[in-house]
Amino acid sequence: MSRGGFWPPFLLPMTNAFEQAMVGIFADPNMAQLAIYTPATGEPKSVRVIARRPDEVIGFGETRIHAETTLFDVKTSDLSDPRPGDCLNVGGADYVIQGEPERRDPDRLVWTLDVRPA
Repeated sequence: MSRGGFWPPFLLPMTNAFEQAMVGIFADPNMAQLAIYTPATGEPKSVRVIARRPDEVIGFGETRIHAETTLFDVKTSDLSDPRPGDCLNVGGADYVIQGEPERRDPDRLVWTLDVRPA
């Protein structure tokens, strides 16, 4: 079969169906957007991120505090070791990673980065 110079990323040979799905999702401009990741030491790197902004309600005794949060998901194949203090520029806005990045999915294909505005 001739690839004709174009081979959709979701058809590339991967290790499993979940990895194939992640490649397709992060390539979709309706789901992910371009960002510039800048580590505390090192060169900036272009990555694709999926933004999530779940609000968090924190209970403190009888008081409930509403806190806005911002999370970005990025493929682990794009970033090997994001750290607190590293920066992301997404859509012209700067963010700083404020907590230990987590890999919550069972196959550990996606970093979840908890960020705050810079």
